[in-house]
Amino acid sequence: MGIFDFLSGEFIDVIHWVDDTRDTMVWRFEREGHEIKYGAKLTVREGQAAIFVHEGQLADVFTPGLYMLETNNMPVMTTLQHWHHGFKSPFKSEIYFVNTTRFNDLKWGTKNPIMLRDPEFGPTRIRAFGTYSVRVTDPARFLTEIVGTDGEFTMDEISFQIRNIIVQEFSRVIAGAGIPVLDMAANTDDLGKLVATEVSKTLQNYGLTMPEFYIENISLPPAVEAALDKRTSMGLAGDLGKFTQYSAAEAMTAAAQNPAGGGMAAGLGAGMGMAMAGQMTQQGPWGPAPAAPAAPPPPPVEHVWHIAEKGATKGPFSKADMGRMAGAGELTRETYVWTPGQDGWMRAEDVAELAQLFTILPPPPPGA
Repeated sequence: MGIFDFLSGEFIDVIHWVDDTRDTMVWRFEREGHEIKYGAKLTVREGQAAIFVHEGQLADVFTPGLYMLETNNMPVMTTLQHWHHGFKSPFKSEIYFVNTTRFNDLKWGTKNPIMLRDPEFGPTRIRAFGTYSVRVTDPARFLTEIVGTDGEFTMDEISFQIRNIIVQEFSRVIAGAGIPVLDMAANTDDLGKLVATEVSKTLQNYGLTMPEFYIENISLPPAVEAALDKRTSMGLAGDLGKFTQYSAAEAMTAAAQNPAGGGMAAGLGAGMGMAMAGQMTQQGPWGPAPAAPAAPPPPPVEHVWHIAEKGATKGPFSKADMGRMAGAGELTRETYVWTPGQDGWMRAEDVAELAQLFTILPPPPPGA
């Protein structure tokens, strides 16, 4: 700095800041040797706050207005020593201007997919992105916690940290919300408010708040989207038979319009035409042909049985084996039996399928 610039700075007694960068959050007023004159005028515009730092300590925060830096009309300054000497002493002071307006249209997004448990799809992954806005609500805390002694602090220096906080809280909120993935698009407003509330709790420690948070898109992995598109197409198709005929006709039209297809296109069209002709023949000119007689149902599965005797089990035995054992007296009405699908052991006479084995022979006479 030349001697003329230094002398000009000595006579300047108006302290103000006009920001035209739109991304500067904090700017330090630069003076030769950080000397602030006694009686200097401090102008703080709307959307700004000024922080006075004396001897390395935060002394006061000025809201929008015009201030005369004198002890007579600035009671808080009476605690600053050597103020009455006009700052000609070795003590230095600094003034930081803080932008308190909103910083809008800031981008956020999930770098990696977020795992969640969807009620319909089960475990799945989603991605999301959107925009948000942030503003300084506590200039003193923001200066002490984030800025420090940085003479010009921009939004880019803290945006990465804020994005990490957003992704962390978004993952936690979306996993605990229990909203199906297909219904998230209808609830982005409520989800955005929840995420903004949770993020603001962390940003309060930095002197910041998040007045707006928007979720522009929530997307599924490509494989899940492909399966969902196929499921949607099947729902739109309705009658699969008519849909197959329509698809075949479309393929034939496309093959006919493709002269480069040659014999392959002709063969494909002929094959599809024969398939369609077969379907039309089955239907007949006056409606669908009579349905073929239904095939007989499969024969019933024969049960196999286990016998419990003296704490041990025997078997499995077929029903024919059980009949022979009943005739030989090895199987009685009191014998406990079990077959797959039966709820516990039962006496043979209580099983309808086996009870008839004991009616072939006459039961013991009464009183026997």
